[in-house]
Amino acid sequence: MWRYAEALPDLRPEGIAAAAGRTPLLRSPRLDQVAGCRVYVKDEGENPTGSYKDRGSAVAVSHALQQDIDAVGTVSYGNMAMSTAAHAASLGIDCVVLVPTDTPTSRLELIAQYDPTIIQVEGEYGKLYDDVLDLNRELPISFLLSDAPARIRGYKTALFEIYEALAPDTPDAIALPASSGGFASGIWRGILEFQNAGVIDTPPRLYLVQTAASDPITRAYIADQDEVSALEAEAVGETIAHSIGNPNPPSGTRALTAVRQTGGAVCSVTDADIRQAQRQFARRGGLCVEPASATPLAGVRQLTSRGEIDEDETVVLLPTGTGFKEMGTGGVSIQTNTLSRSALSSQLASLLSS
Repeated sequence: MWRYAEALPDLRPEGIAAAAGRTPLLRSPRLDQVAGCRVYVKDEGENPTGSYKDRGSAVAVSHALQQDIDAVGTVSYGNMAMSTAAHAASLGIDCVVLVPTDTPTSRLELIAQYDPTIIQVEGEYGKLYDDVLDLNRELPISFLLSDAPARIRGYKTALFEIYEALAPDTPDAIALPASSGGFASGIWRGILEFQNAGVIDTPPRLYLVQTAASDPITRAYIADQDEVSALEAEAVGETIAHSIGNPNPPSGTRALTAVRQTGGAVCSVTDADIRQAQRQFARRGGLCVEPASATPLAGVRQLTSRGEIDEDETVVLLPTGTGFKEMGTGGVSIQTNTLSRSALSSQLASLLSS
C-alpha cells in the first residue's frame, strides 16, 4: 500500500506496517456460478494480522509514533483490536483495548498475544464509542476508532490496488461487508480522489452487505432515509457474523451516501446465507474467510437474482478477513471415511467412483 505514499500522510512505515496491503486480486470463475456474474476476489485476509484493518492501523499507529504519542487504544473485540495491538507492539507503543465483559476466551487469546492492556467494560458496549471520544480529551491515549481519519486514508488504498490490478479494465461494482461504515468510507474516498484526479469518469457501484441480525444501514436505505439511525436493543439479534453486528455505526450515514452517489445498494443476508457463502468460498474458490467476509458473495447473489446486477458485469468481492481465526466455532461440517489399510487401494477406488 505504501506504493501510494503520495496519497497518504508523510510517514515512514516501520514494523509490520510495511507489510500492510498489496493483497491479491483473484479471478475465481467457479464463484461466478454462485454470484451470478463475473467476480474477482480481493483477499484482505492476506494482511499481516489477517484483515483489512491493517491498512488503517498501519497509517494510524505510524502517525501516532510520528506524533510522539505514548499509547494508542481502540474499542473492539475482533479484527481491529488485534490489528491495533499488533501494530503498536511492532512500534513499541503501549496499547489499550476496550472489550465487552462477554468476550469469548478464544477472542481474548488472539488479542492478548500482542500484550496490550485489555479492559473488560461493564454496561452497554454499543455506547462506548461516544464515551471514548471524551476519553481522548481526558487521557494521554490516542484512541484509533473505526472512523479515525488516518484509518480511512489507509483503507482507500484497497481501491487503488483493485484498479491497478485490473488495468486497463475497470470494475462495474465493488461489494463489501458493512458494520461501522469505515471501510466503505475509505473505498469511497479513494473513488473521489480518482475522479478528482481524472483517473476515472464513472465510479464503480458500491454494494454494502449487512447481517440481517443488525442492519441499520440497510434499513435506512430501504426506507429512503438520508441518515442512519441506531437500532434499539430489542431489534438486534444474534449472528455468526459478530464482527459486523454494529447497531450504531459511526460512519453509517457516510457509507449510505457513498452507496447512493455511486448508484449502488445495501442489502442484508441471514446466517444461513452467510454459512452457505462461506462454504462456497472454500469449495469453489479455495478461500477460508470469516463469516462476515462471506457476506459480499451472499449479497451479490441476492442482487443478481433480483436483476440489480447483470450477469455480464464485473464485480469485485472484498472479503475483509481470514477465516482461520474462526476455526473451532462449529461452522464447518466434517465428513470422514474409514478405510482398511490392507484394502486401501480397492476401497479408495470404490469410494471415488461412487
